[in-house]
Amino acid sequence: MVWKWKQKQQLMNYNAEGYYIIDQKLNTEWNSTLVSVITPVYNAENYLRKTIDSVLNQSLGMENIEFILIDDCSTDSSRDILLEYSSKFANLIVVFLKRNTGTPGRPRNIGIQLASSKYITFLDADDWLEPNGLEVLSTILAETGDDYAVGKTIQIQSKGKTIIGEHESCKERRGESPFSIPHIFHHLGPRARMIKTSVIKDNQILFPEMKFAEDKQFFIDVLTHCRTISTTQHPIYYLNRLDNQNTRLSNQTNIIQKTNCNLKVINHIINKKLDLEKEKMVLNRLYEFDSISRFFHTPHFQKTKLKIVYYYMFNQVLKTTKRLTYEFSEEFIQPMNKMVYNLYCDRKYKQLESLFAWEKKEKIKEVIIKENLPFVVAPFLEDKYKYIRIPMYSVFEKEYLDKNRYYLKFKVFGDYLDSITHGLIRDTKNALNESSLPVSVDKSGDGILEVDLNLLNHLPTSTYSIFLCFNDYLKINIRKQIPSKNQYQYRNRDFTFYNTIYSNVGLKITTISIS
Repeated sequence: MVWKWKQKQQLMNYNAEGYYIIDQKLNTEWNSTLVSVITPVYNAENYLRKTIDSVLNQSLGMENIEFILIDDCSTDSSRDILLEYSSKFANLIVVFLKRNTGTPGRPRNIGIQLASSKYITFLDADDWLEPNGLEVLSTILAETGDDYAVGKTIQIQSKGKTIIGEHESCKERRGESPFSIPHIFHHLGPRARMIKTSVIKDNQILFPEMKFAEDKQFFIDVLTHCRTISTTQHPIYYLNRLDNQNTRLSNQTNIIQKTNCNLKVINHIINKKLDLEKEKMVLNRLYEFDSISRFFHTPHFQKTKLKIVYYYMFNQVLKTTKRLTYEFSEEFIQPMNKMVYNLYCDRKYKQLESLFAWEKKEKIKEVIIKENLPFVVAPFLEDKYKYIRIPMYSVFEKEYLDKNRYYLKFKVFGDYLDSITHGLIRDTKNALNESSLPVSVDKSGDGILEVDLNLLNHLPTSTYSIFLCFNDYLKINIRKQIPSKNQYQYRNRDFTFYNTIYSNVGLKITTISIS
């Protein structure tokens, strides 16, 4: 069957738009299926079967799924794999492009054009879905009538599992305006989300055909047209970051190309002329998150001798802010980013570079408290810039065990004392292994965390981080400056509370071997 598609290619009659539908399979009736899954494919042979099988095995049932896979002229065996599956499954629609487009935007747009279901979701060709992921999201949309639903994305790496974009899966929300959810415009990849097809088609929303940031612009356009949305804590999507890092277009795009794409998105948003508060929220993601956090924090910025290129491109971004009616930096969420912006404006380039090098190298930073607010001390900066505000900071005070319950007393400083809702124990290698903990904090910042050892018995043997959670999903560690190790035995298990390498309180759970 190797290169079987080349034989079939002789019979292909590509249409005027440059694509061919294998066996001309299409749903002929609107809403004949519930969900259209759209997958662009390019040289994805290593994981493509796993990706396809994750859709075929959905609890929703293939009779309710229209699976559209668009191959962008793969040169490996991806097309053979697609032909094999297409011959076996009626609702699996395979599309071959005549020429490579070099962007996932064009294949996804073809998928949108062909989609005939009530809802649309996207799946990259090297990722996979939770077995009931489509059922969870489609049920939420059916019950609420919302335009959009998003759940939990688990990133798979060789070092373990982490959760991506926790703001969009930290709790169950129904019928909420997207603009009521903090940071909803961060992490806008095509994952773990389902949209009413009518929202996309009625508003003629398409992916811009760019190598980078095409999904960012698309999902910003989608969210700004949604009346209400839902979020869920259920796992939906597995983002594969195992051994395919260099195959992704975003990793093959240099800083000039990436910034030029971001500039297109920024100008696109400004030209939309959104309501001012909505525009501020969307553009803050593009200015603070993309143009500072993701821009200067790159390893390449640290290593390159051509930092002038970064400064030139950042200046191009700043030129777009002259079209705004407000001071964009006042919307920054992280004080560190405001400091970077100020250093740049004051032309303190060497100090800016030293700041990022120091931040990466100095894992345990000095923190001082001024008027009950925490500041990181950057000792190499002049006094004007030396103290950098951080939103929240917590320090260990005391710990003790009482009737199989571990109590940790702490002091917390910062802006959001009233929004601390709970503590969290999370496996350092698998973020799905976690347990919520009761916590109480008074107005002065004195708090106590309670750990019922009995309730932790369901957690596997591993090492765990301990956090305080505030503002729905944000987290801080509890700093413990004096090293110590306290071990408690309960039901054939050791619970050891200790100092991590970053001087935070951590937990190690081990099973006691019985000889």
